[in-house]
Amino acid sequence: MNIFQLLKGSEINDNPFNPISKYSVDLINDSGDETEIEWIYREQRYSEKLATPDVNIADLIGDIDPIKAANQRLHYSHEGAIHFGIIPRTNRGIFVINELPDLQPRIQVGLLNIMQEKDIQIRGFNIRIPLDILMVFTANPEDYTNRGNIITPLKDRIDSQIITHYPKILEDGIKITETNSWTERNERKKLHIPYYFREIIEMTAMQARISEFVDQKSGVSARLTISSMENLISNAERRSIMNSEEFIMPRMCDVLSILPGITGKVELVFEGEQEGSLKVAKALISKSVREIFKKYFPDPLQKLKKKATEKVQQEKSIKDPYSEIIDWFQFGGKVNIKDDMTFKNYFAELKKVDGLENFVRKYPQYFENDHELASLMEFVLDGLHQNSKIAKDEIDSVIMYKDMLGSMFSGSSGTSEFGGYDEEYFN
Repeated sequence: MNIFQLLKGSEINDNPFNPISKYSVDLINDSGDETEIEWIYREQRYSEKLATPDVNIADLIGDIDPIKAANQRLHYSHEGAIHFGIIPRTNRGIFVINELPDLQPRIQVGLLNIMQEKDIQIRGFNIRIPLDILMVFTANPEDYTNRGNIITPLKDRIDSQIITHYPKILEDGIKITETNSWTERNERKKLHIPYYFREIIEMTAMQARISEFVDQKSGVSARLTISSMENLISNAERRSIMNSEEFIMPRMCDVLSILPGITGKVELVFEGEQEGSLKVAKALISKSVREIFKKYFPDPLQKLKKKATEKVQQEKSIKDPYSEIIDWFQFGGKVNIKDDMTFKNYFAELKKVDGLENFVRKYPQYFENDHELASLMEFVLDGLHQNSKIAKDEIDSVIMYKDMLGSMFSGSSGTSEFGGYDEEYFN
């Protein structure tokens, strides 16, 4: 662990071998090699300040302390009469100003001498203090709040501008979400999150970042995926507590619980406001599920290629791998799922679908136990719905999967709000 030495009693972390404040210089002249030093850890050499309109020069740089001057009988021009601000007190460290455009221009001017001339001015008194400090500023790429801007002279003194970007690779975003989300919260219950849930949540954010209904100037931060992941786990945890189960694992029906994590995080353009935040959020999830589904299972919308060989002159279509499942729904089959069902009832409801369990068992690399198998079975149903192969209705807290054609003739919403807007929004 790195530690740093400084002169004991120094307000600005003076280096014992190169003091810059009058206090430290006088102390070394008086005590010489007997001067006391103390040690600070590297974590103590970092300070930050949120730029708000009420921040003043005294907060950042310092001001004359009349009480200190009177007690020590010092003239106001004496350095000892100064009460140093947060920047000098971070000497030999890193100082960060967050949201720099929010800092008033007249306060930004006060930073010019610190960054260039290495001195400070307090109440008209020039004090030569060559601070050894790394200053970092943060700001949005475009200040869409119209609260202020960075003055040009200060921009000129900033050595480098680093433009950050959102994760470009799905796996990078998943790692960020995994690191920052609060998921390991219940020590008495075992938690398992299938990887495709992490992919769905991250893909939702990536779809939002290219959506024409989302204001791309304000952006879509990683807080969307973090909140969504926490909401997903919370719903699974709630079910586990209600049913006195020892295993916490999300199901596809829990994906609806991430909606508050999306609607509260994205700003919509006019067209998006007309459609409604909930409708847009569901469309983003729909597109995400469809994209991730194709990574694990055959694309239900892929046109079936026909084989023709020298021996077989007749055209023969490749069999649809989902045909048995879809046929079961066409003959009147329905699946009703509630997000608070016990695992036993949940698994039994999914097993009713002919061919569903057998289809999923062809991919043993995706599951290790019955909980994962059941969740994957529902994933297949939802994937078929997102690809317009079966219908899905949401009634209160119940999700119903049924035949698409029958729903259309009966007049019910065969393409539910959760998946029915995908074609309109993204294709």
